[in-house]
This record gives sequence, structure tokens and C-alpha cells, in this order.
Amino acid sequence: MQDTQGKIKSQHLRRSAYLYVRQSTLRQVVENTESTKRQYALRQRAVQLGWTLEQLVVVDNDLGQSGASAADRMGFKKLVTDVGLGLVGIVIGLEVSRLARNCTDWHRLLEMCALSDTLILDEDGLYDPAHFNDRLLLGLKGTMSEAELHVLKARLHGGILNKARRGELAVRLPVGFEYGPDKKVRLHPDQQVQESLRLFFETFNRTGSASATVKAFREQGLNFPSYAQKKVNKDHILWGPLLTSQALRILNNPRYAGAFFFRQDTSSPGC
Repeated sequence: MQDTQGKIKSQHLRRSAYLYVRQSTLRQVVENTESTKRQYALRQRAVQLGWTLEQLVVVDNDLGQSGASAADRMGFKKLVTDVGLGLVGIVIGLEVSRLARNCTDWHRLLEMCALSDTLILDEDGLYDPAHFNDRLLLGLKGTMSEAELHVLKARLHGGILNKARRGELAVRLPVGFEYGPDKKVRLHPDQQVQESLRLFFETFNRTGSASATVKAFREQGLNFPSYAQKKVNKDHILWGPLLTSQALRILNNPRYAGAFFFRQDTSSPGC
């Protein structure tokens, strides 16, 4: 690539070239290695344009971070800070979506680049955010990137809803159930768990209220099973006193009536 429009000046070459590398998820980092290789390969573009390898700063500590927001992207924050300090001659990214999928974050970077006379390079070309036409094109790319994220989310959400309508969506099950090897729901194999739930419903049918059921369990000194709430060992059975809130969640959970249900606002098993 040649600087055919004379955008690269000596003041740019005296500063560092920052290569920003990002993948949205850790799974992409592991499986989509070709994209990561393409991003690192952009170092050669900078060398072709006049920067030395010693001047290249690779910012890749946002691997596995979504570009939807800069809140958790420490690498992006460092990039913007160094641009504002006038340390960066050019920002390099494979495409706009690697740098940001949020127009607020993207335009903040463009503004900082324009004020500090910093260039931007992607796979398509070289841009000077201080020039109106280049800034307009970069702004359109940022808008398209944010719209693409919306489309991807809508497509993913639509797939989830379709599975849920068919009753095939795998969600975390309440205590007493588990998925078998065939991915179908079955009773938990622990007989003590099964007996505790049977006793719970028998007691409720006899007493007629959640609080009376809890009282009966406590009077008999009986513990009740629940799943660990943390992601680590989330299927591990914990035993403790039956709580009224837990009893109410069980009584209001359609799973115990043999029905599939899906709430979009939570992935909690309900007890």
C-alpha cells in the first residue's frame, strides 16, 4: 500500500503506530484464529507506510471482549488515552467493528484522532479524520458496524425464540431435574432429591400454603435441596433449610407441572 494522497507526514512517522487487535469472545479467540492472524498481519502495512517495527505498539488485551461498549475494554481505553496525549501517529485495525461497534465510542475515537492529527488505517484504506470526506466515510462505517451488531443480536434472539416456541431451548432447570444424554429433561437421579420434592408437594397439598409447608419441614428438621447459584459447580446440589421464598418459586414454576416455559428477562432456574 502506498500513501498516494500524501496523508502521511513526518510528524506522523515520528510517533508510534498502534495496532488494535480484538475478538468478541474467548471462543472466537480459540476457534477463529484466521481473523486474529489477519489483524496481526497489519503490522506489515504500517512498515510499508514508513513506520519501523520498533515504533509498533500492539494493543491486544481486549481479546475476548465485545465491541458493543468500551466499559470493559482496557486496551481501547489505553488507545484513546494515548491518542489524546499525542503519542499515536496512526491507529490500525482490521475493520471498524474491531475498534468499536458502538457509535458513541467510535466517534469519541474519531474526535480524538482529528484533534491530535492521528491517522486511521483499516484493511480498505488510509484515512485522516481531520478531513471531512474521510471523517464522513469513517462515520458511515461506524454506523454500519453498529447496525450490523443490532442485526446479529436480532437474528440470535429470533433463533432463541423459535427454539423456545418448539420447547427445544435448553435452559437451566430447577432443582429435581436434569438433562439426559439425549438432551431431554429427566428427574434428578439422586433419590433423596426426588423424595424431598415429593414430600414438599405432599405437604403443600395437606397444609395448603407455602409458609405452612416451610414450617412443617423445619419442625421435622428436614433440609431441602437447591442448586449452587454461582456458575462454577452450578449443578452441584446444596442442602439447607427450606425458605419461604424458595417454596414460592417452586410453587410458581411451571416446570413442576410438566410445562416448558421461557422468560426472556432471566436464565434462573427459579429455585
